[in-house]
Amino acid sequence: MADSQTAEGAVHLPMYVTPPGQTDVLFVVVVIFVLLLVLGLGIFYFKLHALPEQMAHSKSPAQYQLVAIMALIGLLTHNNAFWILALLLAAVSIPDFLTPLRSIAMSLQKMSGSEMPEPEQQAEVSRRNRASRDDYVDLDSWEGRSEEGEKDA
Repeated sequence: MADSQTAEGAVHLPMYVTPPGQTDVLFVVVVIFVLLLVLGLGIFYFKLHALPEQMAHSKSPAQYQLVAIMALIGLLTHNNAFWILALLLAAVSIPDFLTPLRSIAMSLQKMSGSEMPEPEQQAEVSRRNRASRDDYVDLDSWEGRSEEGEKDA
């Protein structure tokens, strides 16, 4: 009689309650899920903050740098106004005002008969004038010459 009463009156525990000494499978699954969720949300957050830079990639270099700086400030300060301004600046194409002004200036200079300024000559950059005086560079060994000054074959 006692056996039938204990079998009928036994408390049934839910499947997620683990016996002592056993691995808690539900806990392991939830921990893995939360870690993947945090990692996924972090990737989404950084991709979202990189959106203005990706949009401004084809714009002028000055506009791209300005958008990148504003997006970085928005990311580091958690101030959404900077990110929204970066997004708006990336979406709008800034017109090129300098090209027409240069064209007008050159046309006026031709009409006045004055000489056109020559473009500035760029300095020749070589190993000899690029290195400072304090840098030691053995140019003979650099250029493959022996001590006599002839090129090695």
